[in-house]
Amino acid sequence: MSLYQLHELGRAWMAPLAYMAEANARMFSMPGSWLSAVPGADRIAAGNELIYRIGKDYEKPPWEIHRIEINGLQVPVIEQEIISKPFCRLLRFKRYTDDANNIVALKDDPTVLVVAPLSGHHATLLRDTVRTLLQDHKVYVTDWVDARMVPTELGDFGLDDYVAYIEEFIRHIGAEKLHVISVCQPTVPVLAAVSLMAGRGEATPQSLVMMGGPIDARRSPTEVNSLATRNPLSWFENNVINTVPAPYPGQGRQVYPGFLQHAGFLAMNPSRHFMSHWDFYSDLVKGDEQDAQAHRKFYDEYNAVLDMPAKYYLETIHTVFQEFLLPRGQWTINGEKVNPAAIKKTALLSIEGELDDISGLGQTAAAHDLCTGIAKAKHQHITVQGAGHYGIFSGRRWREKVYPQVRDFIAKYDA
Repeated sequence: MSLYQLHELGRAWMAPLAYMAEANARMFSMPGSWLSAVPGADRIAAGNELIYRIGKDYEKPPWEIHRIEINGLQVPVIEQEIISKPFCRLLRFKRYTDDANNIVALKDDPTVLVVAPLSGHHATLLRDTVRTLLQDHKVYVTDWVDARMVPTELGDFGLDDYVAYIEEFIRHIGAEKLHVISVCQPTVPVLAAVSLMAGRGEATPQSLVMMGGPIDARRSPTEVNSLATRNPLSWFENNVINTVPAPYPGQGRQVYPGFLQHAGFLAMNPSRHFMSHWDFYSDLVKGDEQDAQAHRKFYDEYNAVLDMPAKYYLETIHTVFQEFLLPRGQWTINGEKVNPAAIKKTALLSIEGELDDISGLGQTAAAHDLCTGIAKAKHQHITVQGAGHYGIFSGRRWREKVYPQVRDFIAKYDA
């Protein structure tokens, strides 16, 4: 029996326990239930909800971006699927308003493509990023598909395919009026895509905003980088690649399972997650519903993971974290050399978190050393003091400190 099958067996075994715990939590906490008056009911309810949340399945969360506030007006937003590929959907979040003056303003806003990471979590991890950008921009986003949901007859997916997807999306939206924001992992394939387009003489985006990504993973290596360099590629093939079992549509596909990636996330900071769950239990006992709800919201997103195609995962390990082909100038895709120096008309902004433990300081800024064809005046770098990896694109620090600078940079180069 494979590891994936054992995992599915464990999920099936835990399901009755988890949902029984959910029922117990409700019975001992609902105001109308006589069990809520039992001595210690608050602790029983809190303990059961904690068991439920540890044992339950976490499906892909919805985007839930239905309206935003612009100039004091509540503006409705609808989610549109623009392009559907086997491994990715290109989405647009379209804004509407009945105010004639604001309709004109919205039409004139810059167009942004947010390239979400394909590195374990769903694209909805960037919900706060997208919602904030919608205040001043027309926003498109890449919504990656869980590989276990893609039938094998639809073919495989590698790092080169990722680059091709980005090129297609840029052309479809229109590079001449586009600004591309890549968050974490996609900084590498996005830079590759734009480099190839520039090398062919194609139009390239007005600007690139690269946030917390491993352009040159040799700089300030983190534990993530060390794992990739201390093991040969064969180790990853033999130890983390699994076959999707029935009854998923992708049955038989080779993947890097999301549950293994999730375990890696937790292993990086086990004490932090333990204390977070203990605080959640304490908040429930105290009746602090606001903090408890914040915990639920965070872990609903954090615990929802997807499977990555094995080919893509292994090629990323090899190209980005072991051979460093991009910064060494040795990356070729379908016979074309990836040459960032070919980019000339695109402004470049790099953003790093001072305390980023996934992409160390200097890894993203390395893009400036590679993009020598861009005029020096069109280069800009931001180091966000006190920010970890997630703080540069989500949360209060993103909204109040990082976003205003991103907004102004995009506006400066919007033709």
